[in-house]
Amino acid sequence: MTAQDSDQPRLLLVDDDETFCMVLKTALEKRNYEVAVAYNVQEGIQLAEQILPEYAVIDLRIGYESGLEMVKKLISLDDNTQIVMLTGFASIATAVEAIKLGATYYLTKPANADEIVAALHKNEGDPSVQISGTPLSVKRLEWEHLQKVLMQHDGNISAAARALNMHRRTLQRKLEKKPVRE
Repeated sequence: MTAQDSDQPRLLLVDDDETFCMVLKTALEKRNYEVAVAYNVQEGIQLAEQILPEYAVIDLRIGYESGLEMVKKLISLDDNTQIVMLTGFASIATAVEAIKLGATYYLTKPANADEIVAALHKNEGDPSVQISGTPLSVKRLEWEHLQKVLMQHDGNISAAARALNMHRRTLQRKLEKKPVRE
């Protein structure tokens, strides 16, 4: 597949979950997208350089790699690429970084194909979004803080652990846990 093969919009999907990719690829193709799939950052970058996608759906955590690198690369190739960052490990810090790097939208898993397509075409913020009336739990605040420090150290777990005065393995265990919702 090259950049000129089709009139369908080109979409790059990068996620290490092969089953999820297969299902989402099929759903997006039914919605008239030409979908290219990669299962790691290096493969995603190579595909992006070949097809120059108009749209991209990038997982935040691709194996042990950061999808934020993909966002940065896609924007360097074409700053008009509409990018949705998709994650099961949502945090304020990663959402802010994804948007600062050029992502159009940030969705948490599980998200269906209709939600993803809507996010790909969402170009403006929504001032009517509901503001939560309850503060975050202590566990969620801790998780958010760990994510923020990790982002400040460019994803380097050892450096973040030193900054937090925490053993690296302890930080890794805390980061592997799914975040508490509230």
